[in-house]
Amino acid sequence: MELGANDETLEMPWAAGPGGPKYCDLKRHPELLVNIEEARGESPLAEFLKAINSPASQLETAKCDTWSTDEMSVEDEIFAARQKFGCYVDLVFSDEKARSSFASHEDLATEVTRLLRKAPEIPAAAEFLVRRCYYHVGQEVREGFYLTFYLFGYGDDESQAHEHWAIALKLVENAIRQAAR
Repeated sequence: MELGANDETLEMPWAAGPGGPKYCDLKRHPELLVNIEEARGESPLAEFLKAINSPASQLETAKCDTWSTDEMSVEDEIFAARQKFGCYVDLVFSDEKARSSFASHEDLATEVTRLLRKAPEIPAAAEFLVRRCYYHVGQEVREGFYLTFYLFGYGDDESQAHEHWAIALKLVENAIRQAAR
């Protein structure tokens, strides 16, 4: 949980400023996926975004990013890797009532984590955080929550780290689909 005064928050919809990236409603306009720069370069991420924003899903995505690095933290040392490939994806419930329910977000994060613990072990790590979100609906701002999930794949080189990330992303997609039923 990251709900403190100085923790990350999200405004929905969001925009980085004139000419910069902005929120694309992929749930209602899947054709906008071509506007997500990160998804154009990463087909595993594009597939994940399609699945989460599908009509059958209770969730939709708000923001995402990917990166590769050779900088490792203390937590990364257990993977004995030289490279990691990571992403984050911000997830919101489609239902307005669920958006304001802390319990719904906490339950989803808990269930996805439980399901992922049953998955085969691979050199990857996922983290789910419940954070505050401010939903702009007309002239009104409604306070609620969202989930940020971070995912890292590890390897001896960028290619191997990317491969492990892509496998883990599919496992997370499946766990979210099961948990969000």
